[in-house]
Amino acid sequence: MPATRPGPAARPGEELAAALVDPTLYAGDPFPLYARLRSEAPVAWNAEHGFWALTCHPEVQQAGVDPQTFCSRRGILVQEIGTEWASPPTMMHTDPPAHTRYRRLVQPGFKPSVIRNLEEVVRTHAGTLIDAVEPGEPLDLLPALSVPFPLQVICTLLGVDGERWPKFYEWSEAVIPGAVDWPPEKIGALQVEMWEFLVGTAKARRAEPRDDVISAIATAAPDGDQLTDDELAMFLVQLLVAGNETTRNLLSGGLLALADRPDEWARLRDDRSLVPSAVEELLRWTTPVISFLRTATRDTVLRGQPIAAGEPVLLVYASANRDDAVFGPDADRLNVGRDPNPHLAFGFGPHFCLGAALARLEGRVVLDTLLDRFSAVEPAGDVERAPSPVIAGVRRAPVMFTVA
Repeated sequence: MPATRPGPAARPGEELAAALVDPTLYAGDPFPLYARLRSEAPVAWNAEHGFWALTCHPEVQQAGVDPQTFCSRRGILVQEIGTEWASPPTMMHTDPPAHTRYRRLVQPGFKPSVIRNLEEVVRTHAGTLIDAVEPGEPLDLLPALSVPFPLQVICTLLGVDGERWPKFYEWSEAVIPGAVDWPPEKIGALQVEMWEFLVGTAKARRAEPRDDVISAIATAAPDGDQLTDDELAMFLVQLLVAGNETTRNLLSGGLLALADRPDEWARLRDDRSLVPSAVEELLRWTTPVISFLRTATRDTVLRGQPIAAGEPVLLVYASANRDDAVFGPDADRLNVGRDPNPHLAFGFGPHFCLGAALARLEGRVVLDTLLDRFSAVEPAGDVERAPSPVIAGVRRAPVMFTVA
């Protein structure tokens, strides 16, 4: 039976889903709201912006794996509802077969051998920053580690001077909705500056390739197909923002979580084989990308709720990753040994994060290095979280590392 566009009385969860666009929710603790949505209205309607919110793991996964029914080309953010582009702003805004082509062309830059070869430089960047941490002295994780570290790695990927990372930081912040309180003129100017730099770099690498990831992507031409300069720059924007923001907030949020749970840090100290599973659990726990949007291409039904063709659907990964129907009764507990752990922090299906292996490497290296140096980590002040509905950002993360 085809789905029909429901009338107002048939649209569940409006009051709860209204809060999903409130920035103050994300500056605080959104998880009680997610729990209510999963329990009372797992497919809930936001009347203000006109989208359905999916908060349970099965539906979020189902929508992510089925681009024929839930497309990305009509926007991946709530503020993009109703927007049309002459060309996609990022690879994430495409669907197969266009998306399949992009994945095929950029995959050489992220194949396992490339990531393995990065481990030494990743360890060098992490070690240099962590060597500067004074035991017993409070510090803010952001300037000390979680901001510079992934940006320095990205500079390596792009083959540019690592000292440029502060500018890359500004560019990345200017792209994320709600990440900063800068005036619109400054944000716009930074976005233009970023685009001009990346387009220029892409063209330079196309003309004179080097031994770096951007050159590998720029020169990849399976079956004679090759990214254009503009397509390459489009991907570089995605690499800069996604590769920086997600790892940064994984590290900040994850280390804050461990500081609040000394028993879990002690488990890692006692059994270092748990580090890989701890990275997966910190990804689940922090879920750096809170949500992305899809749009129904045809009438369908999710958990008994009709969804009409053309209606946007918000995939709330952060809620899906605390679904006790999937993760069990301890879904709201950090467990560094959790196994299995089918989290959706990297998305699912065709849009599974290209940089997942790199993010896992970065997380593992940082944990390994910190565990080598310090016996404990503890809170050292008030945490400040960003009021962004897209990225689970942390603006201030005070902790103190100690040595027994």
